[in-house]
Amino acid sequence: MTRSAPEPAELLTIAIEVARQAAATAYRMRAEGVSVAATKSTVTDVVTAADRAVERQVLDALHRVRPDDAVLGEEYGAGAADGAVSGVRWIVDPIDGTVNYLYGLPYCAVSLAAEVDGEVVAGVVRNVVTGEEWTATAGGGPGATQRLRCSTEVDLGQALVATGFGYDPARRSHQARVIAELIPHVRDIRRLGAAALDLCLAAEGRVDAYYEKGLAAWDQAAGGLVAAEAGLRVAGLGGLPAGPDLVIAAPPALFAPLHDRLADLDASGGP
Repeated sequence: MTRSAPEPAELLTIAIEVARQAAATAYRMRAEGVSVAATKSTVTDVVTAADRAVERQVLDALHRVRPDDAVLGEEYGAGAADGAVSGVRWIVDPIDGTVNYLYGLPYCAVSLAAEVDGEVVAGVVRNVVTGEEWTATAGGGPGATQRLRCSTEVDLGQALVATGFGYDPARRSHQARVIAELIPHVRDIRRLGAAALDLCLAAEGRVDAYYEKGLAAWDQAAGGLVAAEAGLRVAGLGGLPAGPDLVIAAPPALFAPLHDRLADLDASGGP
């Protein structure tokens, strides 16, 4: 029997409903007060009880509606549906921007994407605090209610560029050196602390471009699709796809000069 792949719009509908409920839970738990539950790569790389509770809620919700799908989550890794034969894998970051969330800064989000046979085809990013929401399907552009238009800036020297830092001190030191050499060649740098939201802001043109080293699949899956469908080029260095070594999201006119400057600065290097 031939397996038929679900339509991206069908997966997006599921993603939106699940992400909205998850964001509501995260918002409620933040209002009730949160604390650090554990640390991951370093003592500054924190996990809150809300991260775990929200991801568990997402896993349970997806399993109810699509029990044969696989799920990859930041906190629990491969979920109970790992090894499924449906061809669909969900990628979830329960709270992107956990440190912002912990400190009450309104820049954190639930990110949920759906892959079909390894290609991200649907994604939603929802700001936990403000309720702003970005959606996209592969080939279908950003969500119908959105008017996303990436930046029309053509001069890297006038570009506002967003980025982020890793948690390992050695990696941060390398990234700081890259920024020190990059900042004279751009309008300014913004470090807001949530990769999925950075990608969505680039999709809207609220920043001109974005780059970062060290992103995991859950950091970039949904936001990367939103950015690409809004007209940005999303890739790594030297023709490589966007991935842990580097993600660059920029309008076509800015991609090449930003790419070349980052390559010269060894932005994908270091720890």
